[in-house]
Parts: sequence; C-alpha cells; structure tokens
Amino acid sequence: MWSDLVCPWCYLGKRRFERAVAELGADVEVVHHSFQLDPSFPRGTSRPTREVLSEKYGRTLEEADAMEAQMEQRAAADGLEYHLDGVHMGNTVDGHRLVHLAGERGLADAVVDRFYRAHFTERRSLFDRDSLVELAAEAGLDAAEARAVLESDAYEAEVAADGEQARSLGATGVPFFVIDQRFGVAGAQSPEVFAQVLRRAADVSGAAAG
Repeated sequence: MWSDLVCPWCYLGKRRFERAVAELGADVEVVHHSFQLDPSFPRGTSRPTREVLSEKYGRTLEEADAMEAQMEQRAAADGLEYHLDGVHMGNTVDGHRLVHLAGERGLADAVVDRFYRAHFTERRSLFDRDSLVELAAEAGLDAAEARAVLESDAYEAEVAADGEQARSLGATGVPFFVIDQRFGVAGAQSPEVFAQVLRRAADVSGAAAG
C-alpha cells in the first residue's frame, strides 16, 4: 500500500480496503510504502492546505474550502472524522521514515493510523519533530528511538526507493495498492472493488498452488 500521510484519499482508501478484508474474512498482510505528493516542501515548514489546493488547481480560496468540505462529507460517509479547516501541508519524509522504523517493529499500521488521525481529525503537526515523536510514542514506538531516527538520515534511502518503485509500477498518485504482486489498484476504490480484486488474487494463487 503506497500512500502519503497528508493525503485524504489515502486514509479513505485504507479504510475501504480494510473493510473489504474484514468482510471477506481474509488473511492479508499489509506492507506500507512511502510516497510523497510534494517532496519539494522545505522540511520543518508548512502552509495552509487551502492555499496549496488553491494554487495547485487554480481555484479561489473559497473554492478550496468547498473542496475540503466535500472531502469531509466523503470521509464521514465511510466512518472517518475529518476536520480540515486550518489543516496545514508540509514535507512528510520524516513521518515516512518513522513508518519504516515502525515496520521493523511490527507497528507500521498503528503508526500510520495514528498519523492519519492526528493530521485529519486532530489537526496536529506531522512536520514538527517533537510532534512526530510524541505521536509515534502514542502508537507504541520507543520515543528515544524515534527521535534518534529523526536526528539521523536513517530510512532516507528507503523512502526514496519506495517512491521510485511506485513510479516504476506506473503509479502517478496515491493511494496505490499492489495485491499479491499481481494486481494493481489505483485510488480509494470502493470496498466492493477491493473485495473483487482480493478474491481474484486468492483464486489465482489457489490455482497456481494446485
């Protein structure tokens, strides 16, 4: 699963995928991969998301606000609570580096969920290292280890490699899913679509095993 921690569609896609897995009763191992929507953001800085959306899509600030209100409604329909007024955007590489650390500790899913909820629901910063360490610790990581990672260049190469791999697979945005190394799914598809692909992957794997 490739995603960015400040991508509202990624949080939504993750929830829809998880619903499909739960409804099927499937045994699925999820591996989280990094993808930065805008790696050009200077680290440690942020800008209001409404300004970023306005510039990116050539919309007025009021139109950007309307886009965010629509996103809140979509999220609510899937059981997610978004509060996007006042949310900021910034460079997510440090957050992704902690997700890689969490992956080695068996906590990647918990850390990703904690970062999503912090950003989209609680409006807490994913761009300040003190905030990231606090959130990572709340998800189960050792705070001292998380801080040591952020004060080094640990996992920088892994984050970059994830992005390159996504592009090599044809991904131009996120969320992006590759199931059983065979089937790609782009976007926050419905649980029904994810369920269809999971069933197909299981059928193909079963036929190959037979």
